[in-house]
Amino acid sequence: MKLDTTYLGLSLKSPFVIGASPLGDDLDTARRLEDGGAGALVMHSLFEEQLTNDAAVAALTESFEESSPEALSYFPESAEYSLGPEEYLNHIASLKSRLGIPVIASLNGRTPGGWINHAKLMEEAGADAIELNIYEVPTDASESGAEIESRVLDVVAGVREKLTIPLSVKLSPFYSSLPSLAQSIQLSGANGLVLFNRFYQPDLDIEDLNVEPKLFLSTSSELLLRLRWMAVLHGKVSLSLALSGGVHKVHDAIKGIMAGADVLQIVSLLLRHGPQALEVIVKDFTAWMQEHDYSDVSEMRGCLSHKNSPDPAAFERANYLRVLQLWKV
Repeated sequence: MKLDTTYLGLSLKSPFVIGASPLGDDLDTARRLEDGGAGALVMHSLFEEQLTNDAAVAALTESFEESSPEALSYFPESAEYSLGPEEYLNHIASLKSRLGIPVIASLNGRTPGGWINHAKLMEEAGADAIELNIYEVPTDASESGAEIESRVLDVVAGVREKLTIPLSVKLSPFYSSLPSLAQSIQLSGANGLVLFNRFYQPDLDIEDLNVEPKLFLSTSSELLLRLRWMAVLHGKVSLSLALSGGVHKVHDAIKGIMAGADVLQIVSLLLRHGPQALEVIVKDFTAWMQEHDYSDVSEMRGCLSHKNSPDPAAFERANYLRVLQLWKV
């Protein structure tokens, strides 16, 4: 069975990629994941706020000066980040010295600025590619969707300008026209898209009147949103496509490839069950291919995409109508 694939122009031994997470922070764990079948590893994100610390603190203080004095506590202290900017660069070099698979660095930001220069330092440290994680929760009613998308494109273009290595962009699904934005991101110089980042929703403490951060690992139920947009985008853009979120079982992985994903990013499964879970899902994936007479993963890719599906309307409004009509009281 041939599992090798191409992502961002990089040759990978399998479509299973370790997504941005603490899993790459430990060199021994990273090596175990490589041995278990990982095709590449994405490091956890380095945040815009880490790279513009003084300016960020000033801006946040100004933003919250008329609100609760506890507001700034929602942002981590420098010591709470697992790796500082210099340590991050050193860790890229360490991973590259220990692994034979591509190492992808991750930048997380939302505004153009000097922090973008760090992308070049990541490249110089040995990163094979950069994953730009665009994470924003719009709260300003005076700012239009077009302005938000324009800022996304400015950030992508700014990072692209610094690099000679491949660049992927990790997005949320919450844009008015994701296919249009994907095409614009491609024109801005990106080589790939990652669908999707996860919005960690805060909870409310009704006794202490606080907003509490919450983190829940993903489940297979999150896969459907990703399958839909992966299927819609496959063949519509010439970008590499990575599915991120919701791959926990072998059938999740198969669906992701059939929808059009070049690679599948896995995190929560491994955080729950350890690095050994990767070896299991890779083995089960290979067995399923053999059982269904697939000799190459490329034979599966996109066979159920919007472009190739025997029923493309199922990805559109028709699915909404049918699902509602099938429900009987």
